[in-house]
Amino acid sequence: MFMPKSKIAGAAAALTAAAALLGLGAGTAGATGWPPLQNGAYLYSGPTGSGTVTNVDLGDAGTCHNLSKPAVSVQVASGSWSLELYSGAGCTGPHPYRTGSLAQGNLPWNMLSYRVVPA
Repeated sequence: MFMPKSKIAGAAAALTAAAALLGLGAGTAGATGWPPLQNGAYLYSGPTGSGTVTNVDLGDAGTCHNLSKPAVSVQVASGSWSLELYSGAGCTGPHPYRTGSLAQGNLPWNMLSYRVVPA
């Protein structure tokens, strides 16, 4: 016997929703590795907020800082400040990466320097 098209469509929708929920669950499990969000800005030498932590001085706007270890991930929680990150030392490189004033994520490439800028 064949199932009516409406039952097939309903079953397909239920499977799609279940797959989406499983995907969200997996994403949430991966996100648990991040340190708790706290006020300030932090650069990490490993992915997902792991490795050596560099505490960023948000009061030192505009000054270029070289990192002793490349930054691979970042966390920023500030209402007024964000970071410009560079792949080269001395705030050089072809494509600076700019965070927002509330950001948490792995960086697109290793960063060797940064500066604090207004959000």
